[in-house]
Amino acid sequence: MANYGEIFVQSFKDFATYTWNEITFQVDPWYVNYFWLLVVLSLVVWGLEIAFPWRKDQPRIRKDFWMDAFFMFFNFYIFKLIIFMAFSNVTATFFQEIVGGDISKFALLDMSHFPIWAQLLIFFLATDFIQWFTHVLLHRFNWLWRFHKVHHSVKQMGFAAHLRYHWMENVFYTPMKYIAVMLIGGFTPEMAYIVFYFNIAIGHLNHANIALDYGPLKYILNNPKMHIWHHAKELPKEHPHGMNFGITLSIWDYIFRTNYIPSDGRDIPLGFDKIEKYPKKFFGLIFSGFGKTPDEE
Repeated sequence: MANYGEIFVQSFKDFATYTWNEITFQVDPWYVNYFWLLVVLSLVVWGLEIAFPWRKDQPRIRKDFWMDAFFMFFNFYIFKLIIFMAFSNVTATFFQEIVGGDISKFALLDMSHFPIWAQLLIFFLATDFIQWFTHVLLHRFNWLWRFHKVHHSVKQMGFAAHLRYHWMENVFYTPMKYIAVMLIGGFTPEMAYIVFYFNIAIGHLNHANIALDYGPLKYILNNPKMHIWHHAKELPKEHPHGMNFGITLSIWDYIFRTNYIPSDGRDIPLGFDKIEKYPKKFFGLIFSGFGKTPDEE
């Protein structure tokens, strides 16, 4: 039986060391430096927002910009440092103990004999679908929606809103993604790096104040003109729980008919009913969701 307490503490120490190595450019290979990737990517997308704004009346430093910027580092580093990496390792150990240590025997698909490009594509499609499905659940069940409301509390959309989300969402997404990885044989860390970088870039762009839809590729890739409707305050009768749930790919929404883009959507009100009663400060947001939120009372 694994010592979960020891795993938890060691994970905390390991991630603290790794984070410091990222900040001080000591990681090897260089392309696993998430910290500076996030910084550079954010500056690039912010620059695009400033140079080519879709909502021209929206301030360059929009409402809650700095709080959302802090959310990025909180969800990527502070929360991970305190608990999430430990939770992930404990979850991985738990699954391995359940299946007797060898999770490869449960793989539905062994990718080891496939070309690298096919392995990467299958891994990307599988994990993106799992995230799409989990996102749908966050909207369908009220106890999950209470946490997800943090992300939908954005009133002015911008790239940094991408990572304004409740830390509990990490707890929901992680086991689901781990199951997906467990069912796919041949997974490699390099695939995770590539998929992670691509997903973060598309996520930043989806939330950015840029008029992008990628032309014909809009039926495959999520985009700002599609995702703005996901944040719409007024929901249509045919989609009472929301629409456009795609994380990186939009194709799942078109396949399962959860797509909805009735018009340009540039200036639609964002949020949810009674959003004015919802917490507005950082600590109010990260501690919300464990009971009725103020807008429900």
